[in-house]
Amino acid sequence: MNLQQIIEQLNLTVLTKPRDFTSIQPEGGYTSDLLSCVMAGAKGNHLWITLQSHLNIVAVAALLEVAAVIITESAQPDSATIAKANEQGVILLSTPEPTYEIDGRLWEMGIRT
Repeated sequence: MNLQQIIEQLNLTVLTKPRDFTSIQPEGGYTSDLLSCVMAGAKGNHLWITLQSHLNIVAVAALLEVAAVIITESAQPDSATIAKANEQGVILLSTPEPTYEIDGRLWEMGIRT
């Protein structure tokens, strides 16, 4: 399943510059709000699901080369965070849905760890 299909099925809002999301094939996912846990447990080309929306998520996402960050529960990054994500090539997506709901739906869609 490609990132465009995930965006459409979960009705996610793209916060960063548009890209060819059909060419991105996430290989799994990781959910945590603790950056140290994400750095230890998340993998490259996986989706990172979090309710954090501050600037530090961009640094961690870029370091790990995640496929995209899904920010849940209507948390919204500020313009500086979005600008830094664009600069670093990090895809930020958002949803009003709870983290648990997004995790469950991704699992049903076949996105596993």
